[in-house]
Amino acid sequence: MRRILITNDDGYRSECVAILADALRPLGAVMTVAPVLEASTIGHALTIRHPLRLEQIADDVFAVDGTPSDCINIGITQILKGLPDLVVSGINKGWNLGDDVTYSGTVSGAFEGALLGVPGIAVSLAATRGTYDFEPSARAAAAIAAAVLERPLPARTFLNINVPKGQPRGFRVTVQAKRNHVTSVAERRDPKGRSYYWIEEGQDDWEPHDRSDYQAVLDGYVSVTPLHPDLTAHHALRAVEELFLEKEAEIR
Repeated sequence: MRRILITNDDGYRSECVAILADALRPLGAVMTVAPVLEASTIGHALTIRHPLRLEQIADDVFAVDGTPSDCINIGITQILKGLPDLVVSGINKGWNLGDDVTYSGTVSGAFEGALLGVPGIAVSLAATRGTYDFEPSARAAAAIAAAVLERPLPARTFLNINVPKGQPRGFRVTVQAKRNHVTSVAERRDPKGRSYYWIEEGQDDWEPHDRSDYQAVLDGYVSVTPLHPDLTAHHALRAVEELFLEKEAEIR
């Protein structure tokens, strides 16, 4: 039987992880290993300066007092005792689009799976002030998971899935959108008059792009973006080589 390892960055108590697990069970044996506490915007962090505790919550649910990446490593080495067939991370409350994937604990759960040789899927849903309806996201994740299990992704590749509000119109394969980033840091004073700082969400505009993940969800489609851990700027290699050739010539 195929084995599916689930994590998230909202913690094992979040209702979204149970809904996701239920949607994936027809595809194989599902095991959830999620953080004890919320670990949003923690990125691809690993805990290396203090020990990690593992607690069994139910037959197929475990909690780790660490990050999503910690959970994947603990789940593979200590619970499954081997690689699963698929890693699924989510469902996150709020999109993880474009450049924002670098901050996302949800995306990093699937990223860690890809580094370890397991195909992964990260699933995020549009943020809302009301009650979340995770069912469309769970169905979309299950459909994509079934496709990936039938036809594996290229090595070291994972999919970043973002789902619009309501019933999606379909699926689009997309590229990462780009933002015009503006840093916003507020300086405040504590009761003793000492400064402290709060990093706020900047008013960043998305650059227009017909095939971007941001445009897809705006149009009501599930965005499916293939990602991989290779951050090499391949298009810049020639320019950097020429730069250092010039410097070497100056030294000589």
